Amino acid sequence: MLLNIALAAVFLRITRTNYHMEFFLLQATNGNNAANYLPIGLQMLFAVGLIATIIVGSNYLGPKRATSDKLQNFESGIQIRGNARQPMAVKYFLVAILFVLFDVEVIFFYPYAVNFKELFKELGWSSFLSVVMFVSFFIAGLVYIFKKGALKWEE
Repeated sequence: MLLNIALAAVFLRITRTNYHMEFFLLQATNGNNAANYLPIGLQMLFAVGLIATIIVGSNYLGPKRATSDKLQNFESGIQIRGNARQPMAVKYFLVAILFVLFDVEVIFFYPYAVNFKELFKELGWSSFLSVVMFVSFFIAGLVYIFKKGALKWEE
């Protein structure tokens, strides 16, 4: 019931702004019945069936010649030497974490950049200043990283 009221309110708001678009989803009377989920169920059933078919098919159709070379561990064509359980440089993990950090910044910044005009009209300077503060924190972090030498591989 609340869903129908909310959808009707959205529909009335759209028609008030003279868009005059008809949304069939908004005109639905039965908002929550099992028939609405049938396409999703069929798609999931098809996906699981396709995955099972590919796995079983590759098992039956693939070659099955086990030789001593095929049973050895494969290390991208490099000869195996020593123990694989040796310590790795912390620098590698630091760079990986920094990459994820700045990649997430771009993910958060992109929707704001796309909708800048609408947000600025709606919220004014407060939205712009909040994004400036967001970016300044990341720039301060980048300056700190460079001063600490976290990205120098030579060390």
